[in-house]
Amino acid sequence: MPPEIDALAIVLLVLAGLTAGWVDAVVGGGGLIQLPALLLVPGVTPLQALATNKVGSIMGTSISSVTYYRRVGPDLRTAAPMAAAAFAAAIGGAAIASRIPSEAFTPIILVACVVVAAWTLARPSVGRRTALRWEGNRHVGAALGLGLLIGAYDGMLGPGTGSFLVISLVGVLGYAFLPASAIAKIVNFATNLGALVFFVPHGAVLWALGLIVGTANLVGAYIGARMAVAQGSGFVRVIFIVVVGVLIVRLGWQTIDQNWG
Repeated sequence: MPPEIDALAIVLLVLAGLTAGWVDAVVGGGGLIQLPALLLVPGVTPLQALATNKVGSIMGTSISSVTYYRRVGPDLRTAAPMAAAAFAAAIGGAAIASRIPSEAFTPIILVACVVVAAWTLARPSVGRRTALRWEGNRHVGAALGLGLLIGAYDGMLGPGTGSFLVISLVGVLGYAFLPASAIAKIVNFATNLGALVFFVPHGAVLWALGLIVGTANLVGAYIGARMAVAQGSGFVRVIFIVVVGVLIVRLGWQTIDQNWG
């Protein structure tokens, strides 16, 4: 643990992890809270924060994945190939995380979030019930492609990955929001694991900080998963729109600051 960290910083990390775990379990996007909190710790580099964030996130996604699996029964025909592709892609994404500046991706991600939010708001019936667009090999192929794309993004950057997984499962494959969130947790666990496969041997993880935020994330994830299951797809959709809206504001401010600040 960095020597400069104090009791207040630990409290803030616990609160960030708890909130991030809840948000991640419901709809994804907890990295918007947890990663910036780690970046505020004195002496922590961006690469260390990214790697340590994965420790916190994988602890939360492990418990939310189990909760969803027991209570929702996610479609493993989609989750398994998508998670396998995302795992492999996340390793590659993590390998180039230190070579590509995050600001290069910010405008692209911002545009994608605006499109996603507008599409979701314009089609209120989307995601209320599952109506798969394809079956068989076409369905598996689409799941593999989405897993590769989003897995690589999570390995490189991470924030918003869960939200991108949910909307891709809803908008591309045709799942309702609740089963989409259940599948997304399994895939997100795989992307976190893939990133750690690269980060751990390279010594980028700060284990003390990771276990602090991870324990809090786990508690938040358990509460969030149970709430999502109890409230259903309508609740998940509302939280999704809120989280994507926050992501748009954050990325928009970041873009303005980088170009005109």
